[in-house]
Amino acid sequence: MASLSPPRRAFWGDVRFLVGIVLVALSISGVWLIVSTSDHAIPALQAARTITQGEVLTSDDFQVVDVGLGSLADDYLGPDDLHAGSVAARTLESGELVPESALTDADRSRSTTVVLQSSTGIPEGVKAGTVVEVWQAPPLDEGRSYDVPRILVADVIVHDVLDAEGVLADTGTQLEVVIDRADVADVLAAITGGAALSVVPVGSGS
Repeated sequence: MASLSPPRRAFWGDVRFLVGIVLVALSISGVWLIVSTSDHAIPALQAARTITQGEVLTSDDFQVVDVGLGSLADDYLGPDDLHAGSVAARTLESGELVPESALTDADRSRSTTVVLQSSTGIPEGVKAGTVVEVWQAPPLDEGRSYDVPRILVADVIVHDVLDAEGVLADTGTQLEVVIDRADVADVLAAITGGAALSVVPVGSGS
């Protein structure tokens, strides 16, 4: 009587076993990576409010949070990296981690702030950090009429709306804006010359 040999195990069964081992190994590696990253969290500065370009900064403008930045740790500022006289090189949104490139020394800052009055009120949504264009209509006939409006300064950052309740008032609304120092003379000339100034948000179809 011929003996029956045991049936051979299908090859695909072995493959499934190997795939299962690989998936378990990947899962364990993922958990280890998460734990390892959390263990290497470091303190970093986070903007406590919207900070506009050109602002002189103090520790009150930030809060300290522990984050795992990995290889990017050197690109962001910690609580010991904020020095007296630092200013914002660009606008920082509230809650944003502070990269090293977002701060500069006051001596290197090319911007300053100027207060101007918009004769047409402020469009809805304009607030600190909004990028706007400043338009001017030069006076004619000793101020009895005005010339065709034209752009005075483009890509200006609003630092503060000083009279948010006066949007519909005839006197307009005052804003403090951040401008390049090279544009200060033109802006002051328009203000002292009696030009009618208007603010238009960038991208509003002006």
